[in-house]
Amino acid sequence: MNVKGNVFKYGDNIDTDVIIPARYLNTTVEKELAAHCMEDIDTSFVEKVSEGDIMVGGFNFGCGSSREHAPIAIKASGISLIIAKSFARIFYRNSINIGLPILESPECVDDAEAGDIIEADLSAGVIKNVTKGKEYTTTPFPEFIQEIISAGGLVKYAKEKL
Repeated sequence: MNVKGNVFKYGDNIDTDVIIPARYLNTTVEKELAAHCMEDIDTSFVEKVSEGDIMVGGFNFGCGSSREHAPIAIKASGISLIIAKSFARIFYRNSINIGLPILESPECVDDAEAGDIIEADLSAGVIKNVTKGKEYTTTPFPEFIQEIISAGGLVKYAKEKL
């Protein structure tokens, strides 16, 4: 699976309340969540994000509460991949469960800037910063997790297998 998109870059400790503020948790409608994604930290995000774009973050991305609303809002906004230095454990699992690809690559994060174009081969674990002409390797997910992501999440994967 390959993805390519424009970078939206954020720092360390981006918590779930920043990704989707608690005042919007009264809905599970994906497009409604996407309409408020990142608005407390980046008011222009929802206006600028395009289908396929890539979110880059620092250490402990997705810390905070365990709600699935955060990765759902990111995915529904059009983000095709998150690359971070590290992820909060529950956010990591929730992302896989909903079919949102995530990769850890501190070197890529350090080099990336907002607006760069990044391309990633998720199956091979290769990330390219097209803008800067740099390439990074990371450990790809095992095949069964790649299948979950390709299916669009754990529930869709399970339905396909039944």
